Amino acid sequence: MQQLEEKVVATSEEGVPATGFKVVWREFKKDKLAMTSLIALVAIIVVTFIWAFFIDKESLMKISLLDEFAEPGTNGYILGADQGGSDVLGQLILGTRNSMGIAIAITIITGVLGVITGLAAGYFGGIVDAIIMRIIDFYITLPTLMIIIVFVTIVPKFNAITFILIMSAFLWVGTARLIRSKVLSEGKRDYVNASKTMGTKDFAIMLKGILPNISSLLIVELTLNFAGNVGIETGLTFLGFGLPPDVPSLGTLVGAASNPIVLQNYWWVWLPASILILILMLAINYVGQALRRAADSKQRIG
Repeated sequence: MQQLEEKVVATSEEGVPATGFKVVWREFKKDKLAMTSLIALVAIIVVTFIWAFFIDKESLMKISLLDEFAEPGTNGYILGADQGGSDVLGQLILGTRNSMGIAIAITIITGVLGVITGLAAGYFGGIVDAIIMRIIDFYITLPTLMIIIVFVTIVPKFNAITFILIMSAFLWVGTARLIRSKVLSEGKRDYVNASKTMGTKDFAIMLKGILPNISSLLIVELTLNFAGNVGIETGLTFLGFGLPPDVPSLGTLVGAASNPIVLQNYWWVWLPASILILILMLAINYVGQALRRAADSKQRIG
């Protein structure tokens, strides 16, 4: 009875079943917290990316001993200055831009790799599936985090692009396994068999038939991966194995708290970045939960 009511609710007034995006939008309208989180997340991304264009990184990172640990509101520093006399607000904006940009890039690259390999393994099966899955199993057995740290340490001229490529090389397997398992079940459906009978090319069936039907699941997976990638980047940078010290990052600002003196006396250096990371993680989590519910609802109504 409950499933029947959900199916009726997910149907438009004209009697036409709601599309995937309409189901997602209804879920966000019902969940005010998820809607607020989505607006906050979009606002943070847009504001930081636009604001960052007006900040000169070279002048921002110049050392000014006279402004060492300047308190918020003094000498024009809205959020104060760090140990080198650099503006914390400017570093927060650039750091957010860098952390979010890196997380978005890693999410896109790993998503594309995961979708391609997962589609191929699940659709073709047989020897193709066996080869891809053995590669994925090999990746899973590796101590991924330790290997990433080793690569970050030994790669010369390490920068943000190098960091993205290293991370992407190891973080695509989860998406590939999820897509593969879903495609295995989708491949047995009547519309796939009918398309094969009509002579439709495999490439067209995968992209125009199967992929749209697993789009809700894919959106949820990429959203959660995005949150995880933000956490991994900031965590590795906090430990000293992420972005170079001269590149602003949320992890770098939070890492200042490892100094007990800074932790106790100069809260403005690390607290704003910590609060922002908390807000980002919560916002992405609530958005991901709403997307998951929408995906489940879409699956129930067919």
